[in-house]
Order: sequence, then structure tokens, then C-alpha cells
Amino acid sequence: MLLIPTTQAAHLVKKKGAAGKHLVVHPGFNREGKRYFPDGEVYAKIPEARRLKGKRVLVLHSGAPKPNEGLVELELILQILRDSKASWVEVLFSYFPYGMQDGIFDKGETNVAENLIEKLVHYYRVKRIYLVDPHFKGRGWTKKYPLSYLSSLPLLLQAARTDYGNDFLLLSPDKGGKRRTGIAGANKKRKNSYEVEMESPKELQRAMKGRTVAVVDDLLKTGGTLMKTYEECTRYGAKQVLALVSHGVLSSGISRAKQKYAKLYLTNTIKRKEANVDITPLILQTLQA
Repeated sequence: MLLIPTTQAAHLVKKKGAAGKHLVVHPGFNREGKRYFPDGEVYAKIPEARRLKGKRVLVLHSGAPKPNEGLVELELILQILRDSKASWVEVLFSYFPYGMQDGIFDKGETNVAENLIEKLVHYYRVKRIYLVDPHFKGRGWTKKYPLSYLSSLPLLLQAARTDYGNDFLLLSPDKGGKRRTGIAGANKKRKNSYEVEMESPKELQRAMKGRTVAVVDDLLKTGGTLMKTYEECTRYGAKQVLALVSHGVLSSGISRAKQKYAKLYLTNTIKRKEANVDITPLILQTLQA
């Protein structure tokens, strides 16, 4: 199999052994040695395109920190693969952009997450899409597409247990987290893009007292949800509170979480200097599938 990392996923294949025995093909540059034209348009090139005919290819992509430019590069690469007649193309999203826009919640909206997946499958002929902790896991519409889910939770738990042992309470910050992980959580009401209200069930309130609580969440954007969850845990007597997060989307939210929580465990699905949990095992798992 050939592995092609997009620009925003290049950091995931720099570690020794990240691709196993598989060949890594990096996208090329334009005549000026850059990935952008002077007007800001994205440039994409696969120098080894002639070698792709009849090959199985896995494209590795992270949808942040530049979701829109990243999607343009991904589509250009997939079009090159289609034109080159690669026999079997798969995509691994370490972080899927627009994942929170996974339904139609108001008149005039569209399900952006499904639209993107539908285009990848039906236009670019992607045979399978691998997703690390996508926000829409468990939604009914996902059953229509060839999706495989990869969980970073075992890696996050391993890191936390190394530091704190096994005796901590796992907690989801909302019902969506419970849908994705099966871990019980609080009831969340979102007031706007920055503010949320939390209310924990009585049994969870009692369970927190005197315990180390590990809050498991998929996205860290503004940090509003994690801040409210932290307040809930301390209100009901948690001894200390950890954060186990898959995707560090915004630096501001990461900074807020680090200031409050005893420790933030964050994967490198998105290139962040604060990332301390490596998802290389998930990439190797996919390559060996």
C-alpha cells in the first residue's frame, strides 16, 4: 500500500515506523517550491502519479488547523488518484472537519458532514473512510457509507493510567459523548457557541465525591464544555479532574483546559505543541487491515 499524507497530516508520518513497511509518497511543490500560489490558491501534485495505476492507496488527512484549505488539497489529491486509475483508494481522517455540522437543525441548513462523505464515496470513488473519534459517530445516516471508526480512548487511558493508576471515574460531558463512547455523562444545554449549562444525574454526583475524575471528550474548541464539566466535578467533591481529549481544535480552548485541569491528555490528530498522546498505532492498525 502507498501512504499519501496531506500537508496537515505530514506530522503523523514523521515518527520512525509510523508507516511500517509501506511506502510514503509526499505531495510535491509548485515551481516556486511552495504549496500555494501567490493569490492563496492551493497547489497539489503527486510526482509519482504514473506509479499509482492499479495500486492501493491510503490518503492520510487532518481537517485542522485550516479546514477549508485542507479540504481543497484533499480533493485535488483524490482527483489525481482518480485520473491515475489507482485501483483502491481509502482515506483516513485523523480529524474530520465540519463534523459538528452532522444534521439539519434549522430550516435552510444542510448536513455538511454527510455531504462531504457522500462526495468522497460517490464522486472520488473512495472505497473506505477511516475516522478517529468523529463527532457524528452513531448518527443514523452514517450507516449508508463505508465508514470504519478508530478510537483514541485506549491510548489516552494508557497515558492517564501511567500517571494516575487505574482508580479514576470516567465521565462524558454530554449525551453525545455517551453515544460515541458508551461512557455515562452529564446533561448539557448549549446556550450559544461559547456557553453551555450542565447538570449531572444524581448517581454521578455521588460517584464523583473524593474520586479522581477523567473527563473524556472528542473536541476541544473554545473549551466551554470542559470548563462547565470541571465546575460540575469540583462542585460535587471530585479530588482532582483530568481531561482526555481526542482533537485539540483551537489553541484558546487548549490553554483554558490546561489552566483548570490537573492534566490534559491530548492526541496529535491535529498538529499541536500541547499534544502528548501519539496516534501512530491507529495508523499502523489501518495500514495492516
